[in-house]
Amino acid sequence: MHTKGNVSARPGIILGAIIILAGVIMASSIAGENAPTGVLGFTMKSIDGKQVPLSQYKGKVLLLVNVASECGFTPQYKDLEALYRKYEDRGFMILGFPANNFGGQEPGSDSEIKSFCTTTYGVTFDMFSKISVKGDDQHPLYKLITSDPKYGGEVRWNFQKYLVDRNGVIIGKYLSKVGPLSTELTSAIETALGN
Repeated sequence: MHTKGNVSARPGIILGAIIILAGVIMASSIAGENAPTGVLGFTMKSIDGKQVPLSQYKGKVLLLVNVASECGFTPQYKDLEALYRKYEDRGFMILGFPANNFGGQEPGSDSEIKSFCTTTYGVTFDMFSKISVKGDDQHPLYKLITSDPKYGGEVRWNFQKYLVDRNGVIIGKYLSKVGPLSTELTSAIETALGN
């Protein structure tokens, strides 16, 4: 009789353990969905103040650039726009992130930056709200980028570029002096596009 009681109690114990385990798996799955995993795991504020999940760019090759309006490299906006127009039909997108980390060269508000970019350089690629790309207030997106095992390291100056493949993996880093239309960068973009 005592043995029978243990046998009949086991299914209840097993069922209880299964329910607890399912709860743990579900909780970690939900947490995993909310935690950014790679570049595409972030939601960023656009230069117009809208929340933009970077996951919407899955399947596109991206070039992330920290930009500034009063830098010696600011004329790169023109070539960035030309680069974007050259490859946009093949699934290429540029994401511009204004930052005031270097020499105070991006002092404007988001609306001032947008007006400057569109009026002076005809920028149509996606621009985002001003962030910090280094230091104590570094944005989490750039914490992830600068901690990349292969392409990480501190952002050195305005207009540093990161090439990201269709799955959100960083596949290249280009310092400010590498022009948007340079063979070095366009060759890497064409390889990443692969079509």
